[in-house]
Amino acid sequence: MKKRLMKIREALSKNNLDAIIIHSSVNRRYISAFTGSAGILLISKFSAVLLTDFRYIEQATKQAPDFTIINYTTEGLYNEINKFIEKENVKRLAFEAEQLSFNDYKKYEEMINAHLIPTNKIVEDIRKIKDIDEIESIKKAVDIGDKAFNHILSFLKEGISEREIALELEYFMKKNGASDLSFSTIVASGAFSSLPHWEPGERRLQNGDFLVMDFGCIYKGYCSDMTRTVVIGKASSKQKEIYNIVLEAQKAALEAIKPFKKGKEIDKISRDYIENKGYGQYFGHGLGHCVGMEIHENPRFSINEEEEFLPGMVVTVEPGIYIPDFGGVRIEDLVVITKDGIDNLTKSPKELIEILN
Repeated sequence: MKKRLMKIREALSKNNLDAIIIHSSVNRRYISAFTGSAGILLISKFSAVLLTDFRYIEQATKQAPDFTIINYTTEGLYNEINKFIEKENVKRLAFEAEQLSFNDYKKYEEMINAHLIPTNKIVEDIRKIKDIDEIESIKKAVDIGDKAFNHILSFLKEGISEREIALELEYFMKKNGASDLSFSTIVASGAFSSLPHWEPGERRLQNGDFLVMDFGCIYKGYCSDMTRTVVIGKASSKQKEIYNIVLEAQKAALEAIKPFKKGKEIDKISRDYIENKGYGQYFGHGLGHCVGMEIHENPRFSINEEEEFLPGMVVTVEPGIYIPDFGGVRIEDLVVITKDGIDNLTKSPKELIEILN
């Protein structure tokens, strides 16, 4: 945590800021390790304070030893912030513009004795590069997901519902060490598999269905994300064709990923492959997004992404083809950018699986 505080202070100095107030619960945990639901961080060049309420004082003291812990009431919040401002001689106080409502901003403007400077992504930019411990937590989350996929293969059969599949995946992941889900599980079958973010319902699996399963979990605050597509019964020639196009498009992108490549360059590789096979109009989303404490982080593999990918970034690679009234395929792995290329964390098989029973 000391290294993260140091990086925050370097960013303050670079941006001519005296201090920053952190409201984001994700950024708060990243900087302090505090996991409570209520708390605000105040960080200056020389001090770090965690303001929280009575419920979390003991917890904060244990989890955030690098911070001075202060118990506050709602009425006393502005008073505590102003005490910090006076003690640290803060003139320019940064705040996370995306985290503060307009009403709260107006209240701060009225009550706080410093010039408020809106900022975006100061902490998020630091979070882009994962350290060894972060990557280990992500690896564990991915491993739980891989085991869940292996488990669900023996669960699948004609007649069970999308909802039953989602619940089984979620129960398995939580039973095997996940603290929560990374996002709402996607299970889409038959014609619904052409809907990239379909919510699992009561539709029951039928022979000949594509079945898309997109799921992930959280381990020690870090997310995983994977997608696999299977066929219920024997795959048709068209299903095999579409599946293999998506698989080869993903392989091409995985082989091309290198440090300092722009996001749009990698996206173009998969997109061009699918386009050249005649299915370009059916691939309508970006190729991937970074993952960490949040399931969708930046930068991304997308058409317009100019940012370069650097070692330590963790990103999905997830091309897809979605044909209305027929079905869809998506294959998604989670990879770490290394100095030479990638480390693919997702180990589940990717050859087309037919569920025969």
